[in-house]
Amino acid sequence: MIGSSRTGRGHAHTGGRAAGAASAVAVLALVAVTAGCKAEPAGSAPAAPPASSSPTEDAKPGTDGTESATPSASAKPSSTPKATPKATPSADPQAKVLMATGSQGKQVRELQARLRQIGHFDRSPTGYYGSVTVTAVQSFQGKRGLSRTGKTDTVTWQKLLGMTHAPTAAELNPPTTRPAAKPDKRCMTGRVICISKNSRSLSWMIDGRVVSSMDVRFGSQYTPTREGTFSVYWKSRHHVSSIYHTAMPYAMFFSGGQAVHYSSDFAARGYSGASHGCVNVRDEGKIASLFAQVRNGDKVVVYK
Repeated sequence: MIGSSRTGRGHAHTGGRAAGAASAVAVLALVAVTAGCKAEPAGSAPAAPPASSSPTEDAKPGTDGTESATPSASAKPSSTPKATPKATPSADPQAKVLMATGSQGKQVRELQARLRQIGHFDRSPTGYYGSVTVTAVQSFQGKRGLSRTGKTDTVTWQKLLGMTHAPTAAELNPPTTRPAAKPDKRCMTGRVICISKNSRSLSWMIDGRVVSSMDVRFGSQYTPTREGTFSVYWKSRHHVSSIYHTAMPYAMFFSGGQAVHYSSDFAARGYSGASHGCVNVRDEGKIASLFAQVRNGDKVVVYK
C-alpha cells in the first residue's frame, strides 16, 4: 500500500516532468512557426537561410518603403557571395547627330535624294536642311520605329543607307522640281536669265540652249516681282539687304532693288513664303554656278 502510494507519487512526478517537457516543446514549436524559421538545438550553428529568401532584383530590401532588417552580431555571413547583377545594355545606343536644321552641303543633298527615293521627300534636293527636310526625316524615323527627332543621327543614317541606293547625278541635281516652261521668244538669243512665273522656274540660256534650270519663287501681291526685259547691272556675292537686313547671297540685281539671289527661307519653307520682289532660288549649288557664269550686262527676262 505504501509502495503503491510511492509508486503512484513517482508516476505522478514523472508524468509532471513529461507534461512540462511537452509544454516546453509546444511553446518552442509555436515560437518557431511564428518566427518563420526552424528551431535548432542549443549550441548548434544557425542554418543558412533558404535560397528563396534572398531578395530578388525586382524587390530589393527597402525598395517598398520599409527598412531592411539589421543582421545580429552573431549572424554569420553566407559563404556564397551574391552575384553582382550585370548592367543591361541600352536598346538604343547613344547616336551621334550628323545633320540637323541649318546644315548645308553635299551630304544634305544626298540625304534628301535618298529620302526622295522612298517617298519621304517630294522635291528636288537643295542641299539645305530646313523644316521640309526635318519633316521628311521625322516621317522616315516614325515609319522605322526610331525616335522622331527630325535630326539625322548615325542610327537614322545607317538605316537609310541600307534601304536606298547611292543617288545618281540626275537624282542629286535634277533640272527642276517641275518642268521648265517653254522659253519666251525674247530668251532665244544671247545670254539670258529666262524666268517664268507660271512654271516658277529659271532657265539660264545661251543662244537658245538651256544650260541649267532651277526652282524660283517671287514677291507677294503686295511686293510683286516686275515683269519685262532687263539686264544685270550689279553682282554682290555676300549681299545683305539695307532695308530688311536679311542675307541675299549670290545677288544679281536687274531692276532697282530686285535681284535674283539664293534664299535660305525658300530652301526651308518652300512656296509657303514669298520674297519682297526678288527672284528667290532655293538650290544654293545651282545659283552659285549661275553667279559664276553670269556677267554684268546679261539679259534678264521675266514673264508669265
